[in-house]
Amino acid sequence: MLGLGLVPSAWAEKADRNKAMHIESDSMRYEDAQQLTVFTGKVVATKGSIVIRGSRVEVRQDPEGNQFGTVTGAPKERAFFRQKREGLDEFIEGEAETLIYNGKTDTVRFETNAVMRRFRGSTLADEVTGAIINYENTTEKFSVDGSAAGAAPGRVRAVITPKPETSNPAKNP
Repeated sequence: MLGLGLVPSAWAEKADRNKAMHIESDSMRYEDAQQLTVFTGKVVATKGSIVIRGSRVEVRQDPEGNQFGTVTGAPKERAFFRQKREGLDEFIEGEAETLIYNGKTDTVRFETNAVMRRFRGSTLADEVTGAIINYENTTEKFSVDGSAAGAAPGRVRAVITPKPETSNPAKNP
């Protein structure tokens, strides 16, 4: 995934999309008319294999039941996202000052000082950084912009490791 399309496709956990979202925080405020819930203070949200952390999380739900969230980090701590890849011992995780989750399109947008990593087990395999990263969970495609609109030009940086070779069983003589 982080190999810019060079890695064989493996989807994000398919079951995550239909799971309930569980959220813990120091406080919560709900506005029924806007279908808006605001959680503040050391927020941890889980939805299947998805883990989201931040200082503030706003969750909206549309009439069809799709969930939309905006996660904001603390002054010295970025917002965090992590999800298991389907059928693999791999995880995608990312951080940014703001995360925007769209349940309808199953996408995450990492805004400002964004970084996304792929772990094979607990080993860091790939990492990409930029101002904005758009990640599509269902297709595992992503795009990275070096600078935000109106900001000074920035650069995209990536570290991509080769996929480990699989050992071939010894042939019989």
